[in-house]
Amino acid sequence: MTQNKHSQSEMTLAVDSYWLEARQPLVCLVFLAPLLVIYELGVISMGGNQPELIRNGADYWMRSWLSQLGFTHTFLLPCLIVGTLLIWHVCCKYPWKISAETLLGMFAESLLFAFCLIILGQVQDLAFQQLPEPTMMFIERESASRVVSFVGAGVYEEVMFRLLLLPLCYLLFRGMMLKVRWSAVLAIISTSLIFSLAHYIGATGDQFSLFSFTFRTVAGLFFAGLFFLRGFGITVGAHATYDIIVGVMLVSGP
Repeated sequence: MTQNKHSQSEMTLAVDSYWLEARQPLVCLVFLAPLLVIYELGVISMGGNQPELIRNGADYWMRSWLSQLGFTHTFLLPCLIVGTLLIWHVCCKYPWKISAETLLGMFAESLLFAFCLIILGQVQDLAFQQLPEPTMMFIERESASRVVSFVGAGVYEEVMFRLLLLPLCYLLFRGMMLKVRWSAVLAIISTSLIFSLAHYIGATGDQFSLFSFTFRTVAGLFFAGLFFLRGFGITVGAHATYDIIVGVMLVSGP
């Protein structure tokens, strides 16, 4: 009996340790580093003289803002992401250790949450089928070069809308003397709407439809909630995994 209690206690401590470690900036950096490398090398190798045709929209916008400030180096933005996570890690005095089991667990969580979002999309698709206007759940996309863009969306859209914009909106609402809970809720809702609207901006933006706007808002709420609960790394993994599964396996499938 005592041995069983001891085993249960060890299991609980392991789960708690994983839950906290998966949110640490250094662990998130190591987890998303392969995605960042794949995306940047893919843009360079496939983009040629026009890398902006492959770059994700959030990546393109942030690079444009840096360019207006006089910073045009190709690898400046990914270096800023790496630097931000490392500074965050140092400032919070997290331990400098990374567990392979934690990285595997984060990958499993990313798959799980990606499939949860796919199910949400299917439920919404069923609801929208009741409307008189025909709708499409997903927009067809090209395969090889688009995979690189899907990976970039997972990284750079989460950097822009969750890592940067979400805390800024939260601080803005807190500055308006709103309570912590209301500030968090309004920050999640506002950034989710902005996230959805951003997909229709510019010459390469998608054509607006109520279905896609609603689903992307739901996806924004999903990723924002995931960011608060499970951290940056798993949110990036879930976003990239979802885009790849839907954009390549489901759309391109039989």
